[in-house]
Amino acid sequence: MFKASTQKEVSIKLTKGLLDVIILKFLSSESMHGYQIITQLRKNFGVYFGPSTIYPLLGILEKKGFIDSEWDMACDRPKKIYRLTADGQSVLDFTEESLTLICKR
Repeated sequence: MFKASTQKEVSIKLTKGLLDVIILKFLSSESMHGYQIITQLRKNFGVYFGPSTIYPLLGILEKKGFIDSEWDMACDRPKKIYRLTADGQSVLDFTEESLTLICKR
């Protein structure tokens, strides 16, 4: 077994490399606003990605048609809520299948 510091390093690299897929995975189970995504990343992976990382990536995913958004004006502060599209689900399914094949080899 390797050191905990090495485990953390590998976890951070994987999380950074797969950040777009992780976001798609989160959105496959529920719609979220950006801060919820940041919180879930930290809770699930122990890695903090700030707004300057997450919001531009959300914009890219939306531009590609993998997610869409709408403003929730019912709160004191309006929030942009993101949800997975059918194209996003297709990309997520393909990526999960590909990763499974890679891990089996």
